[in-house]
Amino acid sequence: MNDTLSPFKEIAASNQWSAILPEISLGVLALALLVLEILFPRHRRKLIPGVAIFGQLLVLFWLLLFYRDGGGFLGQETFAGMLFHDELGQAMRVFFLLTSLLVGYLGTITLAGKPLPKVEFYHITLVVTAALMLLAQSNHFVMFFISLETVTVGFYVLVSYFRHQSISLEAGLKYLILSGVSSAILLFGIALLYGIGGSPLLAGASDDAMNFGALNAFLKNHPENGLALIGMVMVIAGVAFKIAAFPFQIWVPDVYQGASTPVTAFLAVGSKAAGFAVLLTLVLKVFQPMEAVLVPVLTVLATLTILFGNIAALTQRNTKRLMGLSGVAHAGYLLVGVIASLYVPWAQGAVLFYLFVYLLASFAVFGVMAHLSPEDGTGDELEDYLNLARDRPFLAVVLVIGLGSLAGIPPLAGFIGKVLIFIAAFQAGLYWLLGVSIFGVVLSIYYYFGWIKTAVFREWKVAPDDEDEQEAPRREHREIAPLARLILGGLAVATVVLGFFQGPLSDWLGRL
Repeated sequence: MNDTLSPFKEIAASNQWSAILPEISLGVLALALLVLEILFPRHRRKLIPGVAIFGQLLVLFWLLLFYRDGGGFLGQETFAGMLFHDELGQAMRVFFLLTSLLVGYLGTITLAGKPLPKVEFYHITLVVTAALMLLAQSNHFVMFFISLETVTVGFYVLVSYFRHQSISLEAGLKYLILSGVSSAILLFGIALLYGIGGSPLLAGASDDAMNFGALNAFLKNHPENGLALIGMVMVIAGVAFKIAAFPFQIWVPDVYQGASTPVTAFLAVGSKAAGFAVLLTLVLKVFQPMEAVLVPVLTVLATLTILFGNIAALTQRNTKRLMGLSGVAHAGYLLVGVIASLYVPWAQGAVLFYLFVYLLASFAVFGVMAHLSPEDGTGDELEDYLNLARDRPFLAVVLVIGLGSLAGIPPLAGFIGKVLIFIAAFQAGLYWLLGVSIFGVVLSIYYYFGWIKTAVFREWKVAPDDEDEQEAPRREHREIAPLARLILGGLAVATVVLGFFQGPLSDWLGRL
């Protein structure tokens, strides 16, 4: 009996719960919110969102100040090889906590005054954030798929959270159907890799072919195996859905438009970053032996993603759809960085730097959008930004800085992020992708600056019964609270400062 139980004892011994304390903390906090909803009287429940945000702040500070070494588990596998703790996973923990905090802040604006449950929104956000953190540290296809589906199921609910609006329900249904298809493709690819990697008829087969390290060792002996190549392509296709790479971006415009502003921001930043964290791990630690096929596949994906995203965004008048399609283009630039990481070691740090500056700029823009949208959730057209600089100069400045950074205009942080990716591509010899990327940046200036022009330059209209020019009428919008000014101003200032001085952030990411 002892021999029978020994494998289970070994697995139990590897369950180092202290290695995932940040994720456990978020899970406990999520459950605590539900308990508080039961215990608090109705007039006190409005405090619960603040508890969620404050709790995440404590976890973030603890992670940065006292858990910087990952609890002493950096460079180690835990939970029988399900997780691998490295600097990439540690950086993504910080990234997802920042994302969740900003989503929670946008939620306080968007959910205010609406007949919707507030506590459940923050509960689901916390669960999704913990799953994103585990996803970025996955070292096994079982953990990878379970954490990925946990994230996806959470987004099913969040996308259609505004259930009183038909457009939100429609977006949730589209995301459900298309995400289900992508999950099926991904799972079939994993099954192929598991079957081939565990086959006793092939040299180097492993009993645990779903472990990333074991599968990588097998693929080194069989880099041209046909079924393994098909499995790799299908797994890449499943991940491409999460990062909104062509041709798996078809869900983006409708889902972004139908979801509430906080959820759109969560999808645009959090889901995309998780996809790239996983893609970096798969490319560098699993599929690298199949580079001869992997690089052409990713090159085609990156090229088409950059071109489609920028060209499709040129004619958009809805700001959420514009952000979605421009986000497709950004996924293309990041794919260039992923390919370059196969040849240039520091390119992984460049990808992470790009993700962090993309977070700052995107939430600056979405923060402005949340303040300008009226109570009915409409107001996401470019025309709603007419004379913004005259009526709301603070929001106009934040919007200009955010859009300028997304466009890659110097000296903002987005410019530095693009330059790092382009330098890595040049050093890797990816001249075709470098040319396509520069062409895409030039195209993006048109629609980003079109939005800026609408917001900054005055619009004059001629009255039908008068020949004199008259200004467009002023529009009433939400008041900006002091805390909102602090947060939006902080995002804008950080975007500017990182454009001049990358300092600690680049040094930290450069060690990855």
